[in-house]
Amino acid sequence: MAKAVIVIAGKPSWIKTAAEIIEGAQYESLQQTDSTGYVTWLADARAAMILVDGDAADWRFWTATPKASPATRRIPIILVSDNAERRAHALTAGADFAIAAPRLASKLPTLLQDVARVPDAALVAQLDCQCDEPMPPEGLKSIALFNAGEYYKQHDQFEAMWMAESGPVRELYRAILQVGIAYYQITRGNHRGALKMLLRSVQWLAMLPDVCRGVDVAQLRQDAAAVRAELERVGAQGMDKFDRALLKPVQMAGK
Repeated sequence: MAKAVIVIAGKPSWIKTAAEIIEGAQYESLQQTDSTGYVTWLADARAAMILVDGDAADWRFWTATPKASPATRRIPIILVSDNAERRAHALTAGADFAIAAPRLASKLPTLLQDVARVPDAALVAQLDCQCDEPMPPEGLKSIALFNAGEYYKQHDQFEAMWMAESGPVRELYRAILQVGIAYYQITRGNHRGALKMLLRSVQWLAMLPDVCRGVDVAQLRQDAAAVRAELERVGAQGMDKFDRALLKPVQMAGK
């Protein structure tokens, strides 16, 4: 399993200290200074935590923006600032914790252990066991609806399965239905809605093994990424140019 990513947003004076602690705790440290496509970048990086330079003028952007998107709102955000008033404001702007820079060295190891959004080993083991089981008949029917282009109907079927399942394999159903709804939005010419759903699906597809209940998840990830790239290429005004041949069916592994 790849190392969990801890993002440092901005150009803080404490970046070297933070990076050493992060890497010493066996996480990967990534700095982000480009605000363009911030949410998309966070989702693709599968960020487990964000550290924000609270003394920078644009601290609010780095703090509030992830919380406004379903794709990234679960990522814990830690604002670091020597300004007590700024720290107080940060907690209402979206930060989960706000600490003073001199306390970073002592607080960060505990925050990494207790707060970073890293998959629980027991949950991963349970997911692997559930993924080894065959797809239930209702799931196969839902996939048939998806593959027939009945994207809205597949949503209702998979949503019912997601609600009825308490184990982590429920995220397989959520991932497929969200990709399907993105495809549905494409058929309606809704560029923004399609991109939004594809971005939301990234977090659920990422946590799944390459094959789950017979579904070729790796291929679904690849297909969804190709659709996203095409949406970004044509833009909101070019939906009539979107190549619908990219709306591939859900494939079963080995078939």
